[in-house]
Amino acid sequence: MSTNGKKEKPDDILLEQVRELKKDNSREGNTAEQLGEKRRLSEPLSDDEAKRRMRSLSRRGFLIGGAAAVFGYVGYGWLKQPENFPVFQRVLKFNEDLSQLYYSPKHLAPEFPKSSVSMARVNGGEGMNDDFDPATWKLQVVGVANQNSYSQYKTDLNYDGISPLASGSERSPLSGLLLTLDDIKRLPRVEMTTELKCIEGWSIIVNWVGARFSDFVAAYQPQFTKYVGIVTPDEGYYVGWDMPSILHPQTLLAYEMNGAPLTMEHGAPLRLVSTVKYGIKQIKRIGRIEFTDTRPPDFWAEQGYDWYSGH
Repeated sequence: MSTNGKKEKPDDILLEQVRELKKDNSREGNTAEQLGEKRRLSEPLSDDEAKRRMRSLSRRGFLIGGAAAVFGYVGYGWLKQPENFPVFQRVLKFNEDLSQLYYSPKHLAPEFPKSSVSMARVNGGEGMNDDFDPATWKLQVVGVANQNSYSQYKTDLNYDGISPLASGSERSPLSGLLLTLDDIKRLPRVEMTTELKCIEGWSIIVNWVGARFSDFVAAYQPQFTKYVGIVTPDEGYYVGWDMPSILHPQTLLAYEMNGAPLTMEHGAPLRLVSTVKYGIKQIKRIGRIEFTDTRPPDFWAEQGYDWYSGH
């Protein structure tokens, strides 16, 4: 017992013993010896015996590591077989259900001062063909309720005789809205400095300016309310979103990045930005937005990645 009536813990007693030993210069040996601690040391080994044991441990480690590598390679080969894809799909569906369970538009990602902005990083070239001219760009919007009541309604979304989607291909005329960047800029202007997370494992801090997708939906009310499909002008890249995620208050149709208009490599003139999805969902150079009640195709989901891709 201590003098104040409190029971001392074993760690406190040991610490006090060490302090006393430090004061006593007459005692020899290290602290472990002075406290009588048990030591688990083997008997001294000869050089030959030490080398023999080291070789044994090295061989064992090599065999274990090799077996693990072979097992991993075989397992990976098994999982790559098309008939085994349902194993992946079940796991991804479970992850999606769990993410949706905890999703809330009130859960906001942290925002940072502009001084925290990272050096811009270029990543992902799908759907970014070199012959694109942003000066002629317009945004197709499909699946809007009462679409013919809008001044931007067109019975054929081709413009200037050229389709912004899969130019040169034959397709039936597509009706909907044809918007300009000014239409997007007329929506309430929002600025945020947030972290963009890549599914490859890196992240950067970026300052964005644009319109909330929720304000876009309020202005151009959808006929279908479960999903949103977004496609680049050349249809080289496309993503599918669930409606709750795309209506998150930190999901933007962005037209400025780090204090300047978007550059070509970063998705000019309009791209999607969000704090609730990885970068693979934040499509650059948007050509068409389509509201639908059928889950839209997704470029990376077709390669085996998670369709939901939330974080």
